[in-house]
Amino acid sequence: MIYKFKIPDDLDKIENLKMGDVLFITGKVFTARDEAHQLMLELYEKNEKLPFDPSKMVMYHCGPVVKREGNEWKVLAAGPTTSSRMDLFEKDVINAYGIRIIVGKGGMGDNTAEGLKKVKGIYATYTGGAGALAAKSFHKVENVYFLEELGSPEAIWIFDAIDFGPLIVSIDPQGNNWNKISRDEMEKRKKEIFKIIDQS
Repeated sequence: MIYKFKIPDDLDKIENLKMGDVLFITGKVFTARDEAHQLMLELYEKNEKLPFDPSKMVMYHCGPVVKREGNEWKVLAAGPTTSSRMDLFEKDVINAYGIRIIVGKGGMGDNTAEGLKKVKGIYATYTGGAGALAAKSFHKVENVYFLEELGSPEAIWIFDAIDFGPLIVSIDPQGNNWNKISRDEMEKRKKEIFKIIDQS
């Protein structure tokens, strides 16, 4: 199925999504890579608030290429970064901030799936190598946080998105994880192939 969601208005509809569904998102998207994840957890542990509410936005594993034009920023490219790097932190970040939509590249593991199941959230993949296409969905940079501390790629950028997608649901609210399912299937087939080879 193909869905178009407005965030945060349609957050409650997320729990109806299933693995393989296609999603287009309009609303607030914030970027977060490795260092941003660590910083978010550090602030949470110190009981310090973020300058924005992650629970009402989409988290995007991305280090965008941006250009300053006068008093505004323009997004030149915003392709996804490899999500597995964030697996170490993701469940804790989900628990801390109630994030329900995560977008990235390459899939995530069991801990992330467990965290998303708890909040009835999803992980969705966006095509790698399509950074310029993604940038067209981000019509405005609403803000940027921790730019001086983390540098441009690792900073947290807040985008106003229009029809950001297509995003393919890879982990659904029930915890079904396409990455794990496909990996298990590959291992099963590999064993079958080796068995045939051994018998020949």
